[in-house]
Amino acid sequence: MIDTGKESFLKNKKWNNHLGLEVFRSLIGNKDRELLIDLSMDRKVIKSHMLIALSLIFSKEISKKTDKKRVGILFPPGIGGFIANIGVLFSGHIPVNLNFTLGSSAFQACSKNADIDLVITAAPVLFKLKDKRLKLPKNKIDLAKFLKGISKFEIIKTWILLKLLPLAVSEKFFKIPSLGGENEAGILFTSGSSGDPKGVVLSHKNILGNCEQIDAFGILPEGETLLANLPIFHSFGFTVSLWYGLLRRMRSVTYPSPTDTRKCAEIIEREKVTVMLGTPTFFKPYVRKVEKSKLESLKYVIAGAEKTPPLLANDWENKFDCEYLEGYGLTETTPVISVNMPKCVKTLNGSGKRENSVGRMVQGVQAKILDPDTLEPIDPESQGILMLSGVNIFESYLNEPQKTAEVKKDSWFTTGDIARFDKDGFLYIEGRLSRFSKIGGEMVPHSTIENALIKAFEIDESEGRQLVVTGKTDKVKGEALVILTTQQIDGQGVINKLKELGFANLWIPKIIKVVDHIPCLATGKLDLCELSSVAASA
Repeated sequence: MIDTGKESFLKNKKWNNHLGLEVFRSLIGNKDRELLIDLSMDRKVIKSHMLIALSLIFSKEISKKTDKKRVGILFPPGIGGFIANIGVLFSGHIPVNLNFTLGSSAFQACSKNADIDLVITAAPVLFKLKDKRLKLPKNKIDLAKFLKGISKFEIIKTWILLKLLPLAVSEKFFKIPSLGGENEAGILFTSGSSGDPKGVVLSHKNILGNCEQIDAFGILPEGETLLANLPIFHSFGFTVSLWYGLLRRMRSVTYPSPTDTRKCAEIIEREKVTVMLGTPTFFKPYVRKVEKSKLESLKYVIAGAEKTPPLLANDWENKFDCEYLEGYGLTETTPVISVNMPKCVKTLNGSGKRENSVGRMVQGVQAKILDPDTLEPIDPESQGILMLSGVNIFESYLNEPQKTAEVKKDSWFTTGDIARFDKDGFLYIEGRLSRFSKIGGEMVPHSTIENALIKAFEIDESEGRQLVVTGKTDKVKGEALVILTTQQIDGQGVINKLKELGFANLWIPKIIKVVDHIPCLATGKLDLCELSSVAASA
């Protein structure tokens, strides 16, 4: 077992506090801080004192509109999303940031599961999403309209009270909730890559603990400028861009879309952004489309949510004077579990970065590796199923005790990822358990074959996935490997190239299906359900 001090980390009494209380204290502690630059349309700057005043005033409106404990939020990153989330917490409710990239039926199912009768959004947001035909509750608050209607007197009165009242009195006067711990602090719905979206219940302890874990790593210190362009319904955007930025006094520059590469590059140059978070899918186009000079202020980018393709990190660092750091996390882990460290951050154990790994684990986590067949613990340096336990492990799946029990037992979470550690504690993710085929008693990893074929056939994936390997049921062998590709690839060429690379016959796909596109979700992750369906017809 690998242990980074779980038991001592759990003893921190701060985890019993309410997330809203900690955010309130952080904002009060530095009222004049330039906190947020919103570039959704015109450039808007908001300081801590204005953000806290507007959020407090708005929280009263939320309490008037619903008696339900959860409130839906439909916003991209920006002032609206920040005020909506803070206001919901201050009102004693629980924010549910809804994933507007889902189909209308899945979106409606998520809203129903969360028992939402109120959604906070704005007319411009709804206008941009009109083609998605999302069914929202009749009970809505147009936040933009509400904010325009707040009088200057109300804002100034709130400012004066915040300035004059001692902190302890201020917390009580504004009725800021104080009890957190294992109570719900937010619901995030998974992307549904391997089934219907599940509501992941994150507690105050989870979010505050993970923010502390990130802070202890020293990778996102106070004073950095973060490009916050990831969706708030994404765990990276929710915990790191939103709550960590508020708690750790980072300057956040928000933009509604991570896929608008050229615009994001202009923002980085103009606002002197120093750190950017994202997925490899979002980072790929920068290498081809963006001039080196545009990213001069960037110290490093942090990639997660999917495995970095071969050569992308090297291509990135060869073009830009900026480190590419891969990390690992899941919605169920709030999300951050591990990350490679930049050269500028000194570690006690020598280099904090290792090629092909996702770095060392954050503090307060235990990990073990299980044999995929026997489910018994094995040497952490052996390849097997990754199990995790710690302050940042989610509480449960919303209203799904059976699915929760399938992955959580005695505080241990089964990630479904095949992984291993090296002798220095660096974690290596070999792939999803669902992305292996069991052939002839051997576990065959799809991604290993994919990477070899992409390199061998010199396939350009800068604009998205062009080739994927998956499996389908086979009456004789149990499973057969299938190549889905947008390219015309010769079957004999596949056999020849893989044999030249030393692949055993068992690992060589014999079925090739040309498709119009590779099934992917909005985050860039493979849509495993659709992938399986397409492969079955091959």
